[in-house]
Amino acid sequence: MNARPDAWLRQAQNDLELAQLARDNGYLAQACFDASQAAEKGLKSALLELGLEPPHTHVLNDLTRRLKKTGLETKDLEALSLRSLSRMAIQSRYPVDSTPPSELFDPDETDQALATAREVLSILKALDQQG
Repeated sequence: MNARPDAWLRQAQNDLELAQLARDNGYLAQACFDASQAAEKGLKSALLELGLEPPHTHVLNDLTRRLKKTGLETKDLEALSLRSLSRMAIQSRYPVDSTPPSELFDPDETDQALATAREVLSILKALDQQG
């Protein structure tokens, strides 16, 4: 792996660790946001590794589709709840009507976000080892 994609992947891992720290301390919206960021940066690192400049998007399914277009096997990524995790990139930061993000997410939803982000990074690491 060259330096730039590796930097993105290391930052993704750091974001995931911060998400877990936020979750452990009851900051569920922040945990969801950082989990989403971890998955996004991981997917963007894979695009960079393939020589593609990642688009400015938070839509994880769009990033997965771009990876698929390169011929990369993405069925494991496609099986994840990426849409739900993408939604968290926005909803975890901005109030919806009179509800602040800090009141939008419950522990189960947060745990699922963390698990999905962890799985994205695990899948990407496995794909990198194959390639």
